[in-house]
Amino acid sequence: MASTEPPKAVTIHERCRIAPSSDGGSEQVSLPLVFFDMVWLHFHPIQRLIFYNFPCANEHFMETLVPNIKKSLSQTLKHFLPLAGNLIYPLESGNPEFRYIPGDSVSVAIAESNEASDFHYLTGDEPRDADRFYALVPALPRPEIDFESGFKRIPVFAVQVTLFRDTGICLGLTNHHAVGDGSSIVGFIKAWSAVSMLEAASELSAANFPFPFYDRSVVKDPSGLGNAFWSQMNVSRIESLPLNFPTNKVRATYTLPKNDIQKLRNLVQAKKPGLVHLSSFTITTAYVWTCLVKSAAGAGEEVDDNEPEYFVFAVDARRRLDPPVPAAYFGNCVAFGMVESTHGQLKVENGFSVAVELIGEVICKRVNNKDEILRDAESWVSKFSGLVRKRAMGVAGSPRFDLYDTEFGWGKPKKYEVVSIDGSESMSLCKSRELEGGLQIGLSLPEKKMRAFAAIFSAGLKI
Repeated sequence: MASTEPPKAVTIHERCRIAPSSDGGSEQVSLPLVFFDMVWLHFHPIQRLIFYNFPCANEHFMETLVPNIKKSLSQTLKHFLPLAGNLIYPLESGNPEFRYIPGDSVSVAIAESNEASDFHYLTGDEPRDADRFYALVPALPRPEIDFESGFKRIPVFAVQVTLFRDTGICLGLTNHHAVGDGSSIVGFIKAWSAVSMLEAASELSAANFPFPFYDRSVVKDPSGLGNAFWSQMNVSRIESLPLNFPTNKVRATYTLPKNDIQKLRNLVQAKKPGLVHLSSFTITTAYVWTCLVKSAAGAGEEVDDNEPEYFVFAVDARRRLDPPVPAAYFGNCVAFGMVESTHGQLKVENGFSVAVELIGEVICKRVNNKDEILRDAESWVSKFSGLVRKRAMGVAGSPRFDLYDTEFGWGKPKKYEVVSIDGSESMSLCKSRELEGGLQIGLSLPEKKMRAFAAIFSAGLKI
């Protein structure tokens, strides 16, 4: 029988709440949601794991590392108060907002794996049981309903730090997507890393890290997208489906070195010499998308050649808006690109070239065009909710994100995983840990489909 509860494979030593340091969180802060935030109100939480190869005894972990983790987190949160606060969701009338009240805090779990050897298994690249990662993922505290004031209070951030005795440490982070996009959350993680590496876990300054920028007025909304999105989200109550266990999926990591990306680029240029947008993102996502489409047959899926295939991606809109939004803006500021083809077009030999052309065209004509990037934005909610149960591939992450440089005094990370891709057919994407110019791709698929994908992915690079 399916369950919404993940398997338990850790011992929780402590559950606590970490508040922003007292010199930074003395006043209430309220932030309205802009239309970029509204899109994610009912999206599933984003779950990240960062593994560190750091042999450590339980005593040293609990007596030395944990106090430092708590102190540095507290010092960092004073610059990121929305993460310590809540999403205030009205039960009847009114608009949602993010609200921090002095005394608000982040849920933190301190845990220890019951099997230290799991560290090597979980940090591998080969297919691994997706369910086994969830013991390391912190759950967001349950929402609280305040009937007197007429709103639901929804926590937006949680942390878990897990020791693998004498082997390593895993930092788990879960956030509500509405509080911030990948750029914002990665910025927080890097800030926390910077604080933890400062002597005595002091504090950030403008000299060593850019402070987050919160002024919502920089996001212009002359056509009233915020109100339109809120009406759609509030009326339709679009909810992401809970993840059931067992997931019956395996998680695997693939790496495209810089030279393989260039080989694929050369292949496309030979077949379609007129293409102009051949970035690493375009090449990599097109290759993974088409390999996935082609793997359907090997996985025993019966798909009609006329069945639509969709590829959806988010793009940081900060510098693409008119006027631009500051790079340090904290919140959501992503626009969307969507590509549509058919199963028959993508499964054939030149399907990869077709995908590259389609993705590149959307990026050139829509994403990188200030006059076009928000065109049809009023249909984002209905358009993407309409992809549920259709053949659609998404992307979590970006080639710009590099979490392999986030040190907490435990050395550089050994492995980064985006666990939340289990909830949808998406790839995770980030810079490679070891290969300059290379990209790391994460996938979570049924085992049979993963085997078919791996064979096609490998064969396509032997060119």
